[in-house]
Amino acid sequence: MNILIIGAGGFIGSHLSEEILKNHRGWRITAVDILSAKIEHLMSDNNFNFVRADVLKDTDLVDGLVKNCDVIFPLAAIANPLVYVQDPLKVFELDFEANLRIIKQAVKYDKRVIFPSTSEVYGMCSDEEFQEDNSNCVTGPICKQRWIYSCSKQMLDRVIYAYGIRDGLRYTLFRPFNWVGPRLDDVYNENNGSSRVVTQFLSNILCGKSIHLINGGSQIRCFTYISDGIDALIKIIGSDSADGQIFNIGNPYNKCSIKELANKIVELAAKYNKLKESVKKVKIVDASSDDYYGKSYQDVSRRVPSIKNAEVLLGWKPIVDMNELLVKTMNFYFD
Repeated sequence: MNILIIGAGGFIGSHLSEEILKNHRGWRITAVDILSAKIEHLMSDNNFNFVRADVLKDTDLVDGLVKNCDVIFPLAAIANPLVYVQDPLKVFELDFEANLRIIKQAVKYDKRVIFPSTSEVYGMCSDEEFQEDNSNCVTGPICKQRWIYSCSKQMLDRVIYAYGIRDGLRYTLFRPFNWVGPRLDDVYNENNGSSRVVTQFLSNILCGKSIHLINGGSQIRCFTYISDGIDALIKIIGSDSADGQIFNIGNPYNKCSIKELANKIVELAAKYNKLKESVKKVKIVDASSDDYYGKSYQDVSRRVPSIKNAEVLLGWKPIVDMNELLVKTMNFYFD
């Protein structure tokens, strides 16, 4: 089986490639990205073919790769709230337009698609747990441009579903809930908003800067270790029952507020030689979303998945708890 991973140089793509090459030698990978730092250690493997390409520019090249693969992971996307509000059209062009072209080619050549939706499609849904087929997708007003990411992903979910009904496209949609682990972001980037929440807090500590809790940090999130997420993707690849399904891939057992997360990370940081001095300078402070992200930002108070669909159809369940998740991630960056 030839698996085309577009965006293989990113966080999920690099870990997925690593797992396939390690434990699934019957699968070959064609890896597409403009960056390769996170996958340099895989380049010498005969089952790994890296193609340096920009999906926004090298469209004919990417079309040819789609034609010659069996399964496509279109992972190329911008997933950073600061970019959503500062450059929403950049998000739309990559996350929606470029991926729509890939989906159309998959339909044309009758290829299987495993598409990364997002937990953000649920938006400000009021359900205690988000259910793939029942929970409403609720977003804010147009002036809150942070929703362009959610809307781009949601529209692609709907397009893919429609192609499945009309043209028989084989697809699976998976929705990651705060996947965390090694190679997530660059903790040495000192700019606020340059990383996702765990690595942003680690970066703040490394630099001895204050940790900002947006609107008090009461938001509830569920954190999933990358190995659990990749385990779910491997099961999707090998499962016929995954066809035409949507899966929340998250860890509802690792549910905590952002404020609790900040306090836990600061507590753990004191145990690392690289952080023990800088963490003494760190304060945890409240910040308004307008000041931190700008007026186009809007937050979500609660994001908790139901994972029953993945448990029943895939036999999948996350196993890495919150403390182990943080320790494994921090060990990668600071040991």
